[in-house]
Amino acid sequence: MKIKVIHGPNLNMLGIREVNLYGPMKLEDINKNMEAFAKQNGFEIEFYQSNHEGDIVDAIQESLNENIDGIIINPAALTHYSVAIRDAIKAVNLPTIEIHMTNTAARGEFRQ
Repeated sequence: MKIKVIHGPNLNMLGIREVNLYGPMKLEDINKNMEAFAKQNGFEIEFYQSNHEGDIVDAIQESLNENIDGIIINPAALTHYSVAIRDAIKAVNLPTIEIHMTNTAARGEFRQ
C-alpha cells in the first residue's frame, strides 16, 4: 500500500509559528514519525507540502498516475476556502482522510 500525505499552506512553518497553538514540532519531524510508522506497518508513504492551492490540486490529481492507494491531507487554511481541492479529491476517487492540528470548529467564527 502507498499513501500520499499532503500538507497545505504554512505547515512548513510548524515549530516556528504560533507554537502555543501548534506545538514545537517541525513538519520534518512529523514526517519522520509518520515514515517510521509506515515502515513498521509495511506500507509506503510519500510527502508533499505546498503553500499554493493549484499545486495541491495537481498533487492530488497526480496521485492517479503514481499508484497511490490513499491520501491523507491537511489542507490547513484552504480547508475553509478551497472548492478546487474538494473537487480534486472527489475526482480522483481515492480513499482520503482530512486531518487538522487543531479543532477548527473551536477556532474563530470565520473558520466555520
